Amino acid sequence: MTEQVLSPDVPALVRRVRKLMEKGQLAAARPLLSAVARIAPPSAELWELEARLALREGDLAAGLAILDRAVAAWPGNADLLICRAGARAQAGALQGAALDAADAVLADPGAARAKALLGALLLELNRPGDAAPCLAEALAARPEETGTRLALARAQEVLGDAAAAAAALAEGVARAPHHIGLRTAAVLLQARRGDFAEAVRLAEAARRDGCADACVLGLLGHALSSLGRHGEAARAYEAALHLAPEDAYVRHLVAAAGLVADTGRAPPEYVRVVFDGYAARFDTSLIGLGYRVPGLMRAELAGAAAVGPVLDLGCGTGLVALVLSDLALGPWVGVDLSPRMLTVAAARGLYAALQEADLPAFLARERRRFPLVLAADVLPYFGNLVELIAAVAAVLEPGGRFLGSVESEPEGNGPGWRLGPLGRYRHTRTHLAAAAAAAGLCVCVLREEIVRSEDEAPVPGLFLVLQRPAA
Repeated sequence: MTEQVLSPDVPALVRRVRKLMEKGQLAAARPLLSAVARIAPPSAELWELEARLALREGDLAAGLAILDRAVAAWPGNADLLICRAGARAQAGALQGAALDAADAVLADPGAARAKALLGALLLELNRPGDAAPCLAEALAARPEETGTRLALARAQEVLGDAAAAAAALAEGVARAPHHIGLRTAAVLLQARRGDFAEAVRLAEAARRDGCADACVLGLLGHALSSLGRHGEAARAYEAALHLAPEDAYVRHLVAAAGLVADTGRAPPEYVRVVFDGYAARFDTSLIGLGYRVPGLMRAELAGAAAVGPVLDLGCGTGLVALVLSDLALGPWVGVDLSPRMLTVAAARGLYAALQEADLPAFLARERRRFPLVLAADVLPYFGNLVELIAAVAAVLEPGGRFLGSVESEPEGNGPGWRLGPLGRYRHTRTHLAAAAAAAGLCVCVLREEIVRSEDEAPVPGLFLVLQRPAA
C-alpha cells in the first residue's frame, strides 16, 4: 500500500493567520505565520503579513524594515506600498507615506483603498486641493467607506465649499444613520460655519434617532449657548456629562454652563480638540470675527529696533508671525497644543522652531531667555493668571516685554476671572495688574480694546504690555 503525503493548504493557512490577526490573537498568529513561511516560497503576501504582524505587535521599526525589503523585491505591489504608506504615516513620515500611496495608485489605478489613503495623507499635508479629487474618486467607488467620506467633507470645508461638505455628510448619515462620527462631523461643520440653528437641528435629530453621544450633546450645548439659549444649553451639557463624566472636553463645557466646579483653566484636551478642528479655516474665521489682537501687537512693535528671538505662545497657524513678518523681529519660536495648527504654521516657513506642547509645561522647562514673548489668544483659556504670568516672566530676559490680550470681566467681588458660557475665561484689570506685580513685571500698557466680535456684537477686552525690569 502506497503512503499518501498530503500537501499543506498554504492559502488556507494564510487565511487563518489573517483571521487570527483580525481577532487580535497575535500570539497565536506568530508561530503559524512562521510555519507557513518555512513551507511556502517567498511572496509579497507573506512579507506583507509579516510586516503587519510586527506593526500590530508594536514594533514599528521592524515592520518598516520588513516593508523596505519587500518593496525592493516587489516594487510595483500595491498592497505592500499601501502597507508601508500606513507605517510611514504612523512614524510621522507623511511625505514618504504620500509617495508610497501615490505609487500604489499608479500600480493599481482602480484601487479605491490606495486613492483614499493618498487623499487622507495629502489632507494631512495641508494639500486639500489635491486631496479632494482622490477622496471623491475613492468614495464614488466605495460609498460605504465612512472614513473616506469624513476626509472628503473635511477637504471640501477647507476649500471653502461647506455646502458640498454638508451634502457629503448628509448622504453618509442617510446611508449609516447610527454612525456617531458622521453625526458629530455634520453638527461640528455647522457650528464652525456659525450656523448654530442648523447645528441644533442636526444634533436634536441625532438625539431623536438614538445616536447622540457626549460629543454631540456637548456640541448641542455649545450651539444653544451661542444662540443665547443658556438654560437649554445647560441641560444638554448635563446630559453630556452623564454619558462621559471623565471627558475633559465635556466637563469644561459643563463648567462653562455653571453646572460643575471650574478647574481654573481649559484642559489641554479641550484646547487641542477645539483648535485641531478649526486649523484649516482658523485665519478665515478670525478675520470674519474682526480679530484685532495681531494688529494691536503690530502697532505696539512697529518702528522698534531689531528684536529676537521671539517666543510665540499659542502660535496656532502662525497668524501673528504673518502679520508681523515685515518687522525686524525674529527668529521666531512657536509653541502650540494643536498638531494641525502647527502643520499650517510650518507651511508658512516663518518659524525657526515649532513645538507641540502645553504652555505651562513648556515654560517650566524652557532655559532660553527671550526679549519678546507674545500670547495673542492664549490667556482666555486660563483662569487665575498668576502662575502663568510668573512662568512667562521667568523666560523674559531683563528688559524683555510680554504682549497679550484677555476678554474683560467687570470688577466685582469674585477672584478676578470668570469662565464664560463659551468656554473662555474673562479677566479683570485688577487681576492682571496683581498677576504682573506678583511676577515682578512692570505694567507698560493695560488698556481697554475690542478684541473681536461674537454674534455680531463687540467683545470687550484688555490689551497688555508687561516688561521685566532691566538688570
